[in-house]
Amino acid sequence: MQVLVVGAGVVGLAIGREAAQHGHAVIIAEATAGIGTGTSSRNSEVIHAGIYYPTGSQRALHCTRGRRMLYAYCLSHGVPHRKCGKLIVATTAAESTKLERILAQGLANEVEGLAPIAASAARRMEPALRCVGALTSPETGIIDSHALMLSLQGELEDRGGVIAFNTPIERLVRTTAGWQVYFGGAEPGELLVDAVVNAAGHGAQRLARATEAYDPVRVPRLVLAKGNYFGFSGRPAFTRLIYPAPVDGGLGVHVTLDLAGRMRFGPDVEWITQENYDVDPRRADAFYAAIRTYWPALPDGALVPDYAGIRPKLTGPGEPAADFLIDGTTGHGLPGLVHLFGIESPGLTSTLSIAQDVVAGLAD
Repeated sequence: MQVLVVGAGVVGLAIGREAAQHGHAVIIAEATAGIGTGTSSRNSEVIHAGIYYPTGSQRALHCTRGRRMLYAYCLSHGVPHRKCGKLIVATTAAESTKLERILAQGLANEVEGLAPIAASAARRMEPALRCVGALTSPETGIIDSHALMLSLQGELEDRGGVIAFNTPIERLVRTTAGWQVYFGGAEPGELLVDAVVNAAGHGAQRLARATEAYDPVRVPRLVLAKGNYFGFSGRPAFTRLIYPAPVDGGLGVHVTLDLAGRMRFGPDVEWITQENYDVDPRRADAFYAAIRTYWPALPDGALVPDYAGIRPKLTGPGEPAADFLIDGTTGHGLPGLVHLFGIESPGLTSTLSIAQDVVAGLAD
């Protein structure tokens, strides 16, 4: 089977690799000049345990299964990572109630090792921390996402797959022989393939609307939630990830560590209408206030603007977070077509699990 995957982010690369491993001829079409230039390279690089998501949802299924698959992949392929663990902290009595709900959800999702601990135990683990209680999640970790993507690309290419860079896909037309794909770029043209997987991230809705015979009613709205990050200019104060109780649209301004030991904070949630990756230094005021609820000793002037990412969300402010939307043949009835919408956090953690299901579905 000739399979076209649209988008060379981490999910597209994983799907391409999975398809190539199953003996399919794979082309990944990427509109930019490199892999992972969008959401895949602008996130916290956290391997999530699978705690927060409604039991039975796509996010819960793929995060927990994907996390186990991802750790195994990192070990077998030499991808840098560290299972550093994290603390989810409550700084008020109201947040303690939130932690109880989070614990119940995580246990329902069969997250290993998740447990409540007293404030004194949390402070022994992280002396700089202030809280009234916490949950410990030993399965949470961090990963070098670019190394992961390079590994997936290498496996794809080892099995004969190719990536066509600077190749935006403009239209998909269903024919009796398969999918006629119209592409742009410096040398525009068309290509006939047996199957198409739309893993275009922010461009997924646009391509879905340009898919002939695909009901436009099935295309969800795209809501952009920008997450800003600030770096810390001093020595790291924590050895684990520190997460506050979740907020509307995200998991709160948390402590993230990279594999080099650098500490940064984010993301916040900034609802936007156009893509913009600039970090406004004035947002630091809100960061100081949020961080000092659990780290009162944060020095003045220690935060510096770092980077920003934009989540391709399906829901907006005040609305319950939408599930991953993976629309395959069993849903829309068109053979050899899968559209992926709203693959945001925990998309990086879920990537190998999503790839497995998507490729299996191409045979339907």
